[in-house]
Amino acid sequence: MNPHEIDLHKELKKYFGFNQFKGLQEQVVRSIITGNNTFVIMPTGGGKSLCYQLPALVLEGTAIVVSPLIALMKNQVDAIRSLSSEPGIAHVLNSSLNKTEVNQVKKDITSGITKLLYVAPESLTKEEYIAFLRSVKLSFVAIDEAHCISEWGHDFRPEYRNLRNIVRQLGDVPMIGLTATATPKVQEDILKNLDMPDANTFKASFNRPNLFYEVRTKTKNVESDIIRFIKQHKGKSGVIYCLSRKKVEEIAQVLQVNGISAVPYHAGLDAKTRAKHQDMFLMEDVEVVVATIAFGMGIDKPDVRYVIHHDIPKSLESYYQETGRAGRDGGEGHCLAYYSYKDIEKLEKFLSGKPVAEQEIGFALLQEVVAYAETSMSRRKFLLHYFGEEFDDVNGEGADMDDNVRNPKKKVEAQDQVVTLLKVVRDTKQLFKSKEVVLALVGKINAVIKAQKIDSMPCFGSGAAFDEKYWMALIRQVLVAGLLTKDIETYGVLKMSPKGEAFISKPESFLMSEDHEYNEEEDEAIVTAAKSSGTADEALMVMLRDLRKKVSKKLGVPPFVVFQDPSLEDMALKYPISIDELSNVHGVGEGKAKKYGKEFVDLIARYVEDNDIIRPDDLVVKSTGANSSLKLYIIQNVDRKLGLDDIAKAKGLSMDDLLKEMEQIVYSGTKLNIKYWIDEILDEDQQEEIHDYFMDSESDKIDLALKEFDGDYDTEELRLMRIKFISEVAN
Repeated sequence: MNPHEIDLHKELKKYFGFNQFKGLQEQVVRSIITGNNTFVIMPTGGGKSLCYQLPALVLEGTAIVVSPLIALMKNQVDAIRSLSSEPGIAHVLNSSLNKTEVNQVKKDITSGITKLLYVAPESLTKEEYIAFLRSVKLSFVAIDEAHCISEWGHDFRPEYRNLRNIVRQLGDVPMIGLTATATPKVQEDILKNLDMPDANTFKASFNRPNLFYEVRTKTKNVESDIIRFIKQHKGKSGVIYCLSRKKVEEIAQVLQVNGISAVPYHAGLDAKTRAKHQDMFLMEDVEVVVATIAFGMGIDKPDVRYVIHHDIPKSLESYYQETGRAGRDGGEGHCLAYYSYKDIEKLEKFLSGKPVAEQEIGFALLQEVVAYAETSMSRRKFLLHYFGEEFDDVNGEGADMDDNVRNPKKKVEAQDQVVTLLKVVRDTKQLFKSKEVVLALVGKINAVIKAQKIDSMPCFGSGAAFDEKYWMALIRQVLVAGLLTKDIETYGVLKMSPKGEAFISKPESFLMSEDHEYNEEEDEAIVTAAKSSGTADEALMVMLRDLRKKVSKKLGVPPFVVFQDPSLEDMALKYPISIDELSNVHGVGEGKAKKYGKEFVDLIARYVEDNDIIRPDDLVVKSTGANSSLKLYIIQNVDRKLGLDDIAKAKGLSMDDLLKEMEQIVYSGTKLNIKYWIDEILDEDQQEEIHDYFMDSESDKIDLALKEFDGDYDTEELRLMRIKFISEVAN
């Protein structure tokens, strides 16, 4: 059948049940059907897979689809089989098949039943498969996730780099490259590596107007902030991304403890658990999935309402793909990322073990992430510029869906500085990256500047009136405005654009937004201040101390046995008015709350009532006792009378660390009977002497006890006795 005579709309309706194509789909399908090499750049959710599935179904022969993920292949094969009564219409060929299954696949291809064959790049290197595929009719080869071909893609796969040579061995078949994310640099790389410079290229817009982009400073209170955010979006589905498995587990636990239904998802869980958690999310049995980037590949949940990045990702490609999982149905989608430069430094550390070429790429990609997080211009405009797309940040669709646009930073005139910057780029022969350009501007020397003798040029130090941060921010904004461009061949090198040349000869107004200052220490103060003017409620504190004294007198124990000072301070900050809330206060466990708490919460409740205090109820974030499994281990093994040195060794702790853990256990109200261990070190008289000291003392501080006993006992002995004392007297 002549490809030009195929009624595409009829076929679309027949196989997929759609009445019309979406976006660029129809043009792409026509290009493929007429046998052209084709390159498709289409954001996730844009209907990318239909672009090659439909041609495969209507053309003669079998289409080969190269895909990097086994799980994805399986999903797609199942989806296509559901369109046809013939299960052999689509097959997978990868390492998971046995001999019999492989033979069945070959049989279905030979008899012309199989229209789509999904293969992993590794399978294509097997001699026997290549020989077989050469002997059958192939319609085309589609390479999905084609950014893996580019070393500039965010998950560089060596076996992908060799695909062109492998495909050549199959004979002269058209090639289709598809990717959901590609910067101009990556696009060029893909076309070069697939050796198809003549390909018809189709690029859909990367703008997702319904997504709201927001970046917040990451402080110590990031967990409370996330919980508050989720509670404001109660009943909606969301995904939280973390970089490490450990973090995923921790955050999932903290959410569960705080009454949010959440499950973890990462590569360390077995396949069954992962599948179960994914299904729970899809079926809405849980609200939130906390995941590493292993999650979401091929997740087709249209109503994810928010995506939170607890850790900033390694590249803007990853960020775009992960945020793109929100609001696929066109409804609300909130993309919230927490940023701290410390995280970037951590990621740089990870890179340091890699080969030099890979390190350089990794650093360049990270710099883009920093620029995105710190910029105060429209984030949407910045992101789209990164993907090679112009965006009108006044009238463009979704222009106000952005924290920077809604809370604009002060703008300052920077016309003269832009001229200075452009001249430095021009006079240094357009050979350098941002870092060197900035150093040349402020007049600082590094190895490159010395070697190139830039320090003896007249432009050296011409921008010394401003600091490095200022120039970095200006470079970013000048790039987006198109006065400078980043060279694609030598990535990161700043080049003049014609627009920039014109600006030097005829400068005009250039309003620069002042960059965000991400200073965690300051923000820390602000957050605490916001909680309740940064300090505990002094008046309440006095009342709590009096009550503690009264209770301790009545029970005949020192005040610190009832509650320690930090616990009282936390009460005067959080205003707990139930035993349940009290067990949430610093250093107060359930046992302690039940034993001493009633009078304290009654007092606080009265105080709150009398003074019309608005309680920060959302600040009462329960902690999981992040290392609760360690505490449990200690409690169980002390019960078994195991030697403390053995417990410490088993968990890789120093004695000091073990004592700290034990102190936390007894101070929050749990008994630890360590008499068996102390009996080995101190005789009864010595134990009694120290016990009496703590009983009569106003304070449980060890340095005071050391002074009192003047060298008779060492720190460790006193700490062990204090643990025994608190355990017996307080709990």
